[in-house]
Amino acid sequence: MEEKNKIYLTQETIKKYEEEKWHLINVERPAVILEIKEARQQGDLSENAEYDAAREKQGQIEDRITELENILSNAISIQESHSDKIGLGSVVRILNQSTGKERTFKIVGSFDTDPTQNKISYESPLAKSIIGFSKGDVVEIDAPDKYTTKILSVNDK
Repeated sequence: MEEKNKIYLTQETIKKYEEEKWHLINVERPAVILEIKEARQQGDLSENAEYDAAREKQGQIEDRITELENILSNAISIQESHSDKIGLGSVVRILNQSTGKERTFKIVGSFDTDPTQNKISYESPLAKSIIGFSKGDVVEIDAPDKYTTKILSVNDK
């Protein structure tokens, strides 16, 4: 698998996508096929809104199945990190030395990013700047407004 095709996902997200794919294949797809069959029985397909809507829905379902298959075939599971060094899966607590604010977050793949849950992408400027560092290190964050941060803990160590 090429590096650019890798998709880093938590095990939770992989499971969620697998369940969604299963549901689409085993519930949604058969239901829309039935809708199409019933709409065909209404006669003239050229003016059959139910048929057109069902075909549209079928296309959306098939597109999503394909998308999920692509994601899952390129997925690499992010394991919980227990290392002293920051990497994918690490829970990090930092101190912004400019503002004095502490922040705790987990470094995850792009598909798992959720700022409301304190999950940041490994591709973010902050994560890129601190990956590989350890507790006690002071790191300049390469962001539009550069700042310095001190790593207070990595994986609660």
